[in-house]
Amino acid sequence: MLEIQDLHKSFREGGRTHAVLEGASAAAAAGEVLAITGRSGSGKSTLLNLVSAIDTPDAGAVRVAGAEVSALPEPARTLYRRAQVGFVYQFFNLIPTLNALENVRLMLELNGVGGAAARERSRAMVARVGLAGRESSAVDQLSGGEQQRLAIARALVHAPRLLLADEPTGNLDEATAREIVPLILSLARDAGATLLIVTHDAALAARADRTLELRAGRLEPRAP
Repeated sequence: MLEIQDLHKSFREGGRTHAVLEGASAAAAAGEVLAITGRSGSGKSTLLNLVSAIDTPDAGAVRVAGAEVSALPEPARTLYRRAQVGFVYQFFNLIPTLNALENVRLMLELNGVGGAAARERSRAMVARVGLAGRESSAVDQLSGGEQQRLAIARALVHAPRLLLADEPTGNLDEATAREIVPLILSLARDAGATLLIVTHDAALAARADRTLELRAGRLEPRAP
């Protein structure tokens, strides 16, 4: 379902060209959980930006369900992200002016689903992540773990093909992380979404179907 083919990406820093990705390649099947590890600065976030079409590669391609999303023009890339991708971030990125249910419902409304259908689907997803009864809560009334649960609900409510998680346990204490890991994995698998996780969390990576390490700009099988 996801194909990352020979990606290259460089940036200019201080008058010099800094190569981040130098031929990164990988593939993931529909419903597969793929973890990406690597040291800080190795290019993991750059890789997610290319897979999500937030950025475009210097060379190479990203294909999702056979479509080369890396070659799409804007606003087609925006429509791809809106309809086919769900995002879970380390710092949640919830909208503080919206309550819990509204944060989730917004993803449906952006995809043209409104009214009672949006309310029902949003309530069902909020309940699935264990937040039934908190629909009217402001974001700042939720704990860190609850905010991440809500972010997971928002990421999956529109049934994306691809779920991207950038350090989803990085801002959580160990006990809360132990609760979040099985939740995000089970919900992604139930939805049939391909889950690509960037993480430093060894326990989370160990739960993936496969783990690759980003080294010297390439994706390699993780060393034992």
